[in-house]
Amino acid sequence: MTRFRLAVNAGFAVNRFPEPEAWLGIVGGRLGVRYAQFVADLLNPFLPAAVIEAQVGKIRAAAERFGVTIDSAFTSAFTRVNHVLHPDPQVREAWVRWYEDLLRLAARLGARGAGGHFGILSVRDFEDPARRERMMAEGIRNWQRLAGLARDLGMQFLMIEPMSVPREPPATIRDTHNLLARLNDGAAVPIRVCLDVDHGDPRSPDLRDTDPYAWLREFGAVSPVVHIKQSKPDKGGHWPFTDEHNREGIIQGEKVLDALRASGAEEVALALEVSHRERYPWEDRVLDDLKASVEYWRRYVAE
Repeated sequence: MTRFRLAVNAGFAVNRFPEPEAWLGIVGGRLGVRYAQFVADLLNPFLPAAVIEAQVGKIRAAAERFGVTIDSAFTSAFTRVNHVLHPDPQVREAWVRWYEDLLRLAARLGARGAGGHFGILSVRDFEDPARRERMMAEGIRNWQRLAGLARDLGMQFLMIEPMSVPREPPATIRDTHNLLARLNDGAAVPIRVCLDVDHGDPRSPDLRDTDPYAWLREFGAVSPVVHIKQSKPDKGGHWPFTDEHNREGIIQGEKVLDALRASGAEEVALALEVSHRERYPWEDRVLDDLKASVEYWRRYVAE
């Protein structure tokens, strides 16, 4: 029997509610959700150690106050860059060390796992097959290096997120299977996936690659966290689960749960990843849309 938990990805709070007591108060108080996915944009590991130390204390205190567990940690909008696939070796190494610091930060917050996208190739590197494979091989070695640190920190797993264009691997079901096999060949902790119901390569000839339920059935058993938002055929945005968007959207709660059960998944955190642009009218809708989205998912997930 699959255990489902509802969580909130903290990306909604970046630059709006950066104070720990504010964003955790929203998650645990206003929304009544007990699990959160911390995002690096709220406390970038590049910041000085003294700043990290002070903020970690505030986050832990606020999480305890509002009854919220930091379930996992992830990259976010501002940290969605090349990382371990950057074309310059010095920059690549800097980002590996950044990821190491993110894992240390996540462990201090009590997260059971952490991750982000695998990496992003430059256009030039992607268009050169030999260079592309060398970069991928090095990226795999670096993720396995991170897995060693994750083990030492007591974390259960790392996660990579399948994306939507081949330059941001993996973007298809086949490529995800292949990359997972290579990553886990000798990894110190399991390297899993964080599925996103709005991702997948729309130019792929395999129609499953843009079918969120195909992805869920295929990888639910190795997805400790799934990013959920309302998705439309044009893949146009991180929409909330409001009546307006549900009328056009293709994500339905019961179908999501059925697909995850069919995958053989044992435990999945469904993390609401709803984004709002810093523009009107979206700016004024953030909290109301999050509340409506939680109310929609409470029909299906009690925990």
